[in-house]
Amino acid sequence: MLVEQYYVDGIAHLSYLVGGTTTCAIIDPKRDVEDYLAAAAKLGLTITHILETHLHADFVSGHMDLARRTGATIYAPRSGRCTYDHVSVGEKDSFDIEGMHVEVLDTPGHTPDGVCYVFTDRSRGSEPVAVFTGDTLFVGDVGRPDLFPGRGDELASQLYANLHQKILKLPDACLVYPAHGAGSLCGKAMGAMRISTIGYERRFNSALQHGTEAEFKKALLSGMPEAPGHFARCSDINRRGPALVAQMPSPRPLSRGEVQAQIDQGNIVLDARDYAAFGGAHVPGAYHIDAAHNFSTFAGWLLPAEKPIVLVAASDTQVAHLTTMLRRVGLDDVVGYLNGGMGPWIVGGMPIDHIPTTTVHEVEDWCKQGKKPMVILDVRAQSEWDTSHIDGAVHIPLPAIRTRYEDLDRNATTVLVCKSGARASTAGSILQQHGFKNLAVMAGGMTAWTASGLVAECATCALTHGPRIQY
Repeated sequence: MLVEQYYVDGIAHLSYLVGGTTTCAIIDPKRDVEDYLAAAAKLGLTITHILETHLHADFVSGHMDLARRTGATIYAPRSGRCTYDHVSVGEKDSFDIEGMHVEVLDTPGHTPDGVCYVFTDRSRGSEPVAVFTGDTLFVGDVGRPDLFPGRGDELASQLYANLHQKILKLPDACLVYPAHGAGSLCGKAMGAMRISTIGYERRFNSALQHGTEAEFKKALLSGMPEAPGHFARCSDINRRGPALVAQMPSPRPLSRGEVQAQIDQGNIVLDARDYAAFGGAHVPGAYHIDAAHNFSTFAGWLLPAEKPIVLVAASDTQVAHLTTMLRRVGLDDVVGYLNGGMGPWIVGGMPIDHIPTTTVHEVEDWCKQGKKPMVILDVRAQSEWDTSHIDGAVHIPLPAIRTRYEDLDRNATTVLVCKSGARASTAGSILQQHGFKNLAVMAGGMTAWTASGLVAECATCALTHGPRIQY
């Protein structure tokens, strides 16, 4: 039995190839499936099974494309009520993949439809050797049960029962392969390791140390990060079966006039450059999401899903990757990109906007002198704000800027702050769409503020392998 793991940065998604001697299964595939096809070909294996652990919320699965490309059969939870062609599985179902025996456990809790796949390698022994837990059990954490309004308490109870009555009944040596790692918003405290064992999690997973269900639920349901808005949309896409990526047209290069025509039609311009480049000059009204900072999550969360997208990239060679990252969260309608980037737009005399950067020292001087109205707007997550922040700052997490911008003084200079500058710039792009003019991004964010000795070091920023999807 061979297991290969695949990791998607930003959304911290984990998927797997599980192979025998001639055939293999792909578990919880990402939407861009070329890696699996290449690996199977290199290993001389035929992909015959595609296993889904649940209706994924944070990404669109690649099961439809993979089935179309390989002829493999999709196995999905019976309680998910998927409408595409598949084999429905649930508690006590089992099947074989060569010498591997697979048993299905119903494990609702993170979602109402979750299952785990328990593998026994009969060529080695009769005990389960691996369990693919989806979002039921992570390394150091368990799945969040609060994604379904009004059902958090019910799902938390189911999760507690399934963890203790099913998952933890497996042998200590059984390997644990989850569907997400540190940084995913499908949990709140995942560890940096991406593989574990039942025995290790039994001893050291803090979510499994509570003596009662009530204690488990109280700890699990408190301090949970906000669920991104695209989670429900992605789940529904996965239930219906996503459109085939293989049949989607590639974004086409657009002249500055064609981009302006797209804008006139009400379509979105999405600038994926870094915040310094965006701040220097950008297309008026453009959204800014830095390609290097959780691009997929923020795009899925912040962008209107029904509107076509025009990309502005650091280089034209980046467009294909940006398109893939957008499709991972169900944003399929990428009509084109500004050919040549901002250069041709600027020299062509087209309108531009900008958001200047300011230094931490200038912000400190403003705070001390108070010579003109100024608002320091911190757009980090609640947990980051609670750890450390600038005295006198206003706190509105980035996603809430879309609805709470009216709480801000349009006449004041607004200095936007996050961890580094990327999320601050995203917030600035949204505020500009609502008519804000006097904006600045604090370069380096709280990382620079800390490095300058102006505040104690933030524990989150200092954690080398901790969550990286702060919002």
